[in-house]
Amino acid sequence: MSLLQNINTRVVPFSLLNAEELSYMADHMDVGYFQKGETIITGGGASEGLHLILKGFVCELEAQDQNSSHTLVHYGVEDYFGAWSAIRGKALHDFVADEETICYILPAKHLLELIYRNNHFGDYFNNLSVQQDLLANNNPDLDMAEFMLATVDTSCMRTALVVDAKSDIEHTTRLMREQRADSALVQRGKRYGMVTRTDLLNALVLDKLPTSTPVKDIANYRLITVEAGDYLFNALVRMTRHDIDRVVVMANGQLRGVVELAEALSFFSSHSHVVGMRIERAGSVEELAATAADMEALIRSLHTQGVKVRFLMDLLAALNKRLMAKLFHLLVPEDVIPHVCLVVMGSEGRGEQITKTDQDNGLIMRDGLDWPKGPEIMREYTRVLQDIGFPACPGNVMVSNPFWVQPISEWTKRMQDWVSLADEDSILKLSIVVDAAPVAGNPALYKTSRNWFFKEIQQHRRFLSAFAKVATVFDTPLTILGSIRERSNGVDLKRGGIFPIVHGIRTMALQYQIADHNTFARIAALVDIGVLPQRMGNELQEAFGVFHLLRVKAELGRLGVDTQQPGLQNRIDLNDLDRLEKDTLRQAFHVVKEFKKHLALRYQFGSGL
Repeated sequence: MSLLQNINTRVVPFSLLNAEELSYMADHMDVGYFQKGETIITGGGASEGLHLILKGFVCELEAQDQNSSHTLVHYGVEDYFGAWSAIRGKALHDFVADEETICYILPAKHLLELIYRNNHFGDYFNNLSVQQDLLANNNPDLDMAEFMLATVDTSCMRTALVVDAKSDIEHTTRLMREQRADSALVQRGKRYGMVTRTDLLNALVLDKLPTSTPVKDIANYRLITVEAGDYLFNALVRMTRHDIDRVVVMANGQLRGVVELAEALSFFSSHSHVVGMRIERAGSVEELAATAADMEALIRSLHTQGVKVRFLMDLLAALNKRLMAKLFHLLVPEDVIPHVCLVVMGSEGRGEQITKTDQDNGLIMRDGLDWPKGPEIMREYTRVLQDIGFPACPGNVMVSNPFWVQPISEWTKRMQDWVSLADEDSILKLSIVVDAAPVAGNPALYKTSRNWFFKEIQQHRRFLSAFAKVATVFDTPLTILGSIRERSNGVDLKRGGIFPIVHGIRTMALQYQIADHNTFARIAALVDIGVLPQRMGNELQEAFGVFHLLRVKAELGRLGVDTQQPGLQNRIDLNDLDRLEKDTLRQAFHVVKEFKKHLALRYQFGSGL
């Protein structure tokens, strides 16, 4: 066991092994000595096993031609190499000692034995999901926040006060006072409704109802629920999205309890719901702008504390939509709002932003609406959004542009024309519109347009092939030998990884009339209906998360840098990544490459991916 004293067992993948497995590894390790310039593993040949460097440096080389090679990765003390090659039986590249080097070597057969014994250890080398989880928590400065692991259970929820349908206002009020509850659930058969102290007060004072009125008549039966065991952070996101102070907890259809805002906030050091309440209470554009400034700090704080990218996306989407809706209500006359629908498009429509990016919005109006001041107010809306941190769209896809402010008849006619033309410009515009989501005004206008389009697209099956092919226009940044190909200005995560997944899944969701906007949700829906294989769906979700995690890490790290430079927010420098990040990114790009092949077969267009 003395050999283990020279191995840092607190880092992956060795931290995934238990004491018995570490002992097995130590008992079967050999020691290798290599001179400077000596080839340790030859590309195309077999690897002896996992090599752990005790002294020296090793280069992983990719052959450019017969006379030259390119260094892909440098490995130093405590780094390992050769495991991937040993598992697959063949090395892709040469591994050469850059100076005199000493390694511990775990022979391939013993490495495979450990993989057989320990699923997590094996998954590290073969499963992108495990690596993404490790990558998300790979910041040595993080003290994992309690709320990162907090789930909806008895520690954060209270037992629900349940009354039957015959209970009246007086009886329910007395019970709530006795049990010090702010709300009660009314049971009507298998359904539950909720009454709060405010509901009871409004019923008595404003509606002048007698105290003998059954509470079932004033209860709200459109409850927002979460599943027991779900992340508490998700419960908070739902409260933020729906502007409520409590959610009902269910488990397989059975009532478990209620989570109140106060209990949820007690787990959080950054009160995202407080930001949401400040948005709602804003009485002027100035107050709204002040609140918007706090949103970026909130996202940075939560990211630093280890909150997963998927949750950050959900939270920011909820806050952004509330902010945009509030601004819309501040600027648009109340009598106009029922006759228009503000929609957000692009990544905002999909709910896949982490930091504020370009505005992408439009306005659908009722046919025949007479609103002379509309163009002026929409220009003001765009200007204020810019002032509070949402840059103007370079393509001018904004409500300040009359092209994107249309009555519903013209809105749908344009989509029909774009489908018929199916040229590059039409496909680009449709890609934007397909991801539209209602934010303010009358959502029925948006739903009418969406439902019409779902039916229309079924008549144009050939269009789907042209639409899907756009997902393959950008090369996947991988070399012939499967390594990441980096250009002088870095690796473009959006073109190489994010866009192919977004657009490919967007096409399939359109074909199968899936109403979800979010890419994660669309993938899950496609898997549920059997259109997308379960394994491919899982890998796409994990790869999508990896791209966004690395992008937000790079973007939040670019403080003080000119982020207005085109495309900068989507590029990363491989030199800024550690070994785990590079390995995970490489696997994510391989997932994208396989997905492109899947699209080519499904929609019958050529490869060259």
